[in-house]
Amino acid sequence: MSDLLARLTQIRREHPERIAEALRSRRRRPLLGERGTLFLLAADHPARGVLKAGSEPEAMADRGELLRRLLLALERPGVDGVMATPDVVEDLVLLGALEGKVVFGSMNRGGLSGSVFELDDRFTAYTAAAIQAAGLDGGKLMARVADDDPRSLETLVACAQAIGELAANRLPALIEVFASRMESKRAVNLDGHAALIRAVQVVSGLGPTSAYTWLKLPVIDGMDRVLAATSLPVLLLGGDPGADAAATYRRWEKAMAAPQVIGLVAGRALLYPEHGDVEKAVDQAAAIVAGRAGISA
Repeated sequence: MSDLLARLTQIRREHPERIAEALRSRRRRPLLGERGTLFLLAADHPARGVLKAGSEPEAMADRGELLRRLLLALERPGVDGVMATPDVVEDLVLLGALEGKVVFGSMNRGGLSGSVFELDDRFTAYTAAAIQAAGLDGGKLMARVADDDPRSLETLVACAQAIGELAANRLPALIEVFASRMESKRAVNLDGHAALIRAVQVVSGLGPTSAYTWLKLPVIDGMDRVLAATSLPVLLLGGDPGADAAATYRRWEKAMAAPQVIGLVAGRALLYPEHGDVEKAVDQAAAIVAGRAGISA
């Protein structure tokens, strides 16, 4: 991986203009394609200070290793593309890994994990204009609805603006939704279905239009009731299952049967599986999403 990083660093140092050129010239594809589903790899965790995957606290700290795993995963059948911050997207496009792939740009990464300002999730990565200029396929946002912290409202207002800006360019806004609260000065996501249903309702109404709004939702107990709360397209959130990957896959498969669910966005669960076999983990997830296509048919 040192050779790979050396090559990327040389291009960035000597020919930074090649990034924009590679983005403009990459081969595009329809967003959903014939299957009507979408399976994306998530790689925006490091930009929010999240490096842990499974039992390894600094798994995602090694950029070369992260890219190696992403390259392996993106080559697997059924993988439609990636969701990432500009640094990762630009590394991948320089490596030629985004040809014919769907790419969502991650937008608000300012709410660093574990920080006292976590719920003040400012837009520190892609803007809607930058996503349009780079020829990406959509933007990903995070909205944590927390009644006990005023910074949550500031984030909701910023998300509403981004939704409108993306919609003006006919680009989907994929919003990761959580119900949250502050505990001992730390943001904690609630896992009860009633709280998540309420958050889904709040977030679904953000912005001047919901025509291009999609949701990215964690799979929790009572998921059928959560999904019944919206008519918006839903992608399931992969999360970090640790050693309990089999149970996580079963929850994905069950949730995938709902008509609102059109696919899956997963990162650490597949890129850093406990058994160490990235290709096996990705293929198992791809089979679940492919099964959703069969249900739709």
